[in-house]
Amino acid sequence: MNILFAASECAPYIKTGGLGDVISALPKALLNQEIQVSVILPKYGNLSDSYRNQLELHRIIEVPVGWRKQYCGIEKIVKNGITIYFLDNEYYFKRYGSYGFYDDGERFAFFSRAVLEALPHLGIRPDVIHCHDWQTGPIPLLLHAHYSNHPFYKGIKTVFTIHNLRYQGIFSKSVLSELLDVSDRYFHIDGVEFYGNVSYMKAGLAFADRLTTVSPTYSKEIQTTYYGEQLDGFIRKRKSDLLGILNGIDQSSYNPVSDSSLFENYDSYEGKIRNKKLLQEEIALPVNESIPVISMITRLVDQKGIDLVLHVFNEMMKQNIQFIILGTGEYRYEKAFRELANRYPKQVSATNKFDEALSRKIYAGSDLFLMPSQFEPCGIGQLLAFRYGTLPIVRETGGLKDTVIPYNEFTNQGNGFSFTNYNAHDMLYTIERALWFYRFQPKKWKELTEKAMKLDFSWETSAKAYKELYESLHVLNV
Repeated sequence: MNILFAASECAPYIKTGGLGDVISALPKALLNQEIQVSVILPKYGNLSDSYRNQLELHRIIEVPVGWRKQYCGIEKIVKNGITIYFLDNEYYFKRYGSYGFYDDGERFAFFSRAVLEALPHLGIRPDVIHCHDWQTGPIPLLLHAHYSNHPFYKGIKTVFTIHNLRYQGIFSKSVLSELLDVSDRYFHIDGVEFYGNVSYMKAGLAFADRLTTVSPTYSKEIQTTYYGEQLDGFIRKRKSDLLGILNGIDQSSYNPVSDSSLFENYDSYEGKIRNKKLLQEEIALPVNESIPVISMITRLVDQKGIDLVLHVFNEMMKQNIQFIILGTGEYRYEKAFRELANRYPKQVSATNKFDEALSRKIYAGSDLFLMPSQFEPCGIGQLLAFRYGTLPIVRETGGLKDTVIPYNEFTNQGNGFSFTNYNAHDMLYTIERALWFYRFQPKKWKELTEKAMKLDFSWETSAKAYKELYESLHVLNV
């Protein structure tokens, strides 16, 4: 089978979050399952010259955007047996950054239509187009509206994956006729209509043949009012077509034994402690292996439970810990952590930027990794923390609940620490419990960290589930 991944980002070419990691790693795992995968992306202006110079111009086409025809260059690069296509249009994409522009509705209407217009020129006809998040939500709609009777496109199936339901791509109703060239018969409660506007996310949910999301628990949560972002009723209608498949991580890239970003490589608790001391030294915290280090590597937005941390931060400091945070986001949160770093210079380090190498050093040099998320479709941070022997403290939601099993000292089962309610003092109690084990059960702590390093959260299991999903769609065509 041939699968085409349509997405707005893919590491290392462009990455703003976990989606980029998924689109990078999952095709490699599917290749091991004897499924041929290619990826199609926008060619953003901030694509680095090192990759830009490797691109080969494959074809130039015109793409209809409403009544207009727009230029589209199809460029490609082949890496590790996977072809990555980049769709080039400088008007839409030659700018710094990926999203958040006033014309995102038009930019991703163009991208979605361009994906479908490019298909006959790629050389291999896909059996399935696998669309990821709202930026590609119009693809199943456009396939249905414009191409369903075209011989080349007949029988092509679509899968739509929700990576984060909160971000939906909601635009004025006018995008239907002016950008997508779609009639009003698609603008209704079971179509793309969302409170008088058009939702690109809902377009994918309504017209894709199958729906997936990135953890089993999140697939259930989004069918409830609390997590459903006003789409829960619509998702419940399609629950028979919805599957939750847990994300994985690229365990060859994130590997403490070979990771070149670390101070030194390790496969034992003793090696981890050496990284901890070197991390403390690099970020100007007192070097002391007995002081527990709690870290957060996160976007600074309310989804990530930042309010809980700030609410009990002074109480956390009284536990004689060091706290490291790396990430960017809302100004109020960045400012709050900078002020806390000034107030507690010997206990707190706050870095408001994204630094891949530093993030890996923090994973390796921390004792505990804090993720008190309000909601978390899957979460990559806790999986990376495990990989480097750092035990997670999480709120039981989405993929965090699926991957972090609370440690039970009576049965010796579990791999981390968790709390249920979105409550700052429940979080604080869980932190205190974890610190008790760290301080008073050192042998047990060492055992837990070394077990964590051996956990398997590779993409192989998930790839098998996706393969079964694609095959079930392929059977429909036979």
